[in-house]
Amino acid sequence: MSGRSTGAATDTATSAPATGATPNVFTRPLLLRDGRRPLHVEPVDGTVLRPVASRPAFGEYLRLLWLRRHFIVADARAKVSTSNSGTLLGRVWLVLSPLLDAAVYLVIFGLLLRSSRGIDNFIGYLLIGVFLFRLTSRTVSTGARSLVAGRSLVRSFAFPRAALPLASVAREALAFVPTLVLLVVLILFTRPAAADTWAAPAELIGWRWLLVPLVLALQLAMNLGLTLIAARATARVPDLGQVIGVLMRFWLYGSAVFFSFDRFIDHPTLLRVVEMNPMFLVLDIVRDCLLYGQTPAWESWAVLSAWSVGLLVAGAVFFWRGEESYGSV
Repeated sequence: MSGRSTGAATDTATSAPATGATPNVFTRPLLLRDGRRPLHVEPVDGTVLRPVASRPAFGEYLRLLWLRRHFIVADARAKVSTSNSGTLLGRVWLVLSPLLDAAVYLVIFGLLLRSSRGIDNFIGYLLIGVFLFRLTSRTVSTGARSLVAGRSLVRSFAFPRAALPLASVAREALAFVPTLVLLVVLILFTRPAAADTWAAPAELIGWRWLLVPLVLALQLAMNLGLTLIAARATARVPDLGQVIGVLMRFWLYGSAVFFSFDRFIDHPTLLRVVEMNPMFLVLDIVRDCLLYGQTPAWESWAVLSAWSVGLLVAGAVFFWRGEESYGSV
């Protein structure tokens, strides 16, 4: 009895802390019975932990997004190469689809409704309108669903969620490259209104063609800003994905894609208002450079730049502010 009592007292003295001392269960081993190895519990500094879906500062967010640039490019390339993998023509649809769209509009608006009257080189005018507007329409429509389509990534990994709409924009930009080459080739072989035979309008090729990449860069910035806005809105209300398609058709008819505003609008103030449409400005500047050999007015450049930069900044801030809510998509 005395030995057993002594052992119990010894265990009690070993396991109980001294009077007045604070027990530190994180740094001393927890002894296990039956001769097994002791289990050590290491201390954890909770001050360095943060939620997976937390929102960093805006500058840090952009830096993290830049670090994901390889993922963005790789994802865009992979989806471009596999976008039509289940069809017989495959990648040919990258150029055939916009060409068929242009053919439909040519028959309906050019031949049946005669909206080509008063427009020099209507074929080139229509091709520029259809191809470039299609780029913006597809970019915003697919980018709006990027968070919903990538919900498995959003819920599984910690990364800036803007990488998903950015990859969608990059995908559409890469897919547009063969379409742009086709557009240039077709414009070279369209018939100017003053000519009697079909011929390449080589006299219109000049330094103004070098302005086209700058216009496309501004269009890309505008597309990215709109996509970021649409992606956050659609992540919150998925039904907006259907509404965006309707808005895009409305924007199509309001951008002079296959007709001229001058034919239908006589009031100068109203005409000036509709010409502030950023998509109209993109089409108008490109047509001046590629078709008509005219230097676009500086006012057009200024307004388009303001639209592009403004939408890009607004879209980036708007999307960033919702970063913590995308985990529940």
